[in-house]
Amino acid sequence: MPQPLLFGIVALLGLVVGSFLNVVIHRVPRGESLVRPPSQCPHCGNGVRARHNVPVLGWIMLRGRCADCKAPVSARYPLVEAATGALFVAVAAKFGWSWELPAYLYLAAIAIALTAIDLDVLRLPDAIVLPSYAVAPLLLIPAAVAGGGWDTVVRGLLAAALLYAIYRALALVPRGMGGGDVKLAPLLGFYLGWLGWSSVAVGAFAAFLLGGIVATVLMLLKVAGRKSRIPFGPYMLAGAFLAVFAAAPIADWYTSLLVPTL
Repeated sequence: MPQPLLFGIVALLGLVVGSFLNVVIHRVPRGESLVRPPSQCPHCGNGVRARHNVPVLGWIMLRGRCADCKAPVSARYPLVEAATGALFVAVAAKFGWSWELPAYLYLAAIAIALTAIDLDVLRLPDAIVLPSYAVAPLLLIPAAVAGGGWDTVVRGLLAAALLYAIYRALALVPRGMGGGDVKLAPLLGFYLGWLGWSSVAVGAFAAFLLGGIVATVLMLLKVAGRKSRIPFGPYMLAGAFLAVFAAAPIADWYTSLLVPTL
C-alpha cells in the first residue's frame, strides 16, 4: 500500500477513534455505559446531532457551543480527536503496513484515554488497563508467527516482569507509586520489550525524567507542593512512546557519551 494512502486511512481512523475516546474519557471513570445513552450535551441533556458528531469539524461548526442551549463545549474534545489522529499517523510512519501496526495503534488509543483520565481523576481505570493484557498478545503474537521467531514474545514477557518488579518495589515506598501505575507498568514493558531492551531502558528512564521535570516546574511555579498528588501515568505513557519512536538514536547517543570514558 502506498505510504500516503496508509497515512490517510490511519488519520481518518484516528479521528473516529478519538471521537469514541472522548466518550471513554468521560464515562469510564463514572462507571457509565459506553453505549447508552447516545452522546448528549451535559448541560441541557439534548442528544448531539449526527452532523455535529463529525470529529473536529463538528466542534468548529458549532463554534465550541451546544447547538441547543449554547453552553460552551470543552476544546478538549477536538484536541483529543486531533491528537489521536496525529499519534496514529506517527505510529503508521514508524511501523508501516506491518503485523505490529494494529497492536501499537491500540496502545496509542489507550494511551490517549488513560492520560486524560489520570489527569482528570488521578486514576488509571482497571476497565481499560486489565483487558489490554489480553488484547496486546492477541495483536502481537500474529507478528511473531509471521516473523518466524518467538524471541520478541519472550523478551516482552521478561520486560513486563522486570517493570512490574520495579514498580511494585516503588509502591512499597511511602508516597510511592499508585496501584494503577503498578498495573500499567507490565503492559508497557511487554510492548517495549517486544521492540528491544534499549526501548525498555529508554522508556522506563524517560518516564521518571519527564515526571521529575514537570513536578519540579510545577513546584517552582507554586502550582504544586511536595505533598501534592501528581499523576504519573501520563509520564509512563509519554516515556513509552518516546522509546517507541526514538529508542535507537537515544541509546546510540548515550553510548557515544560513555565510550570516550571507557
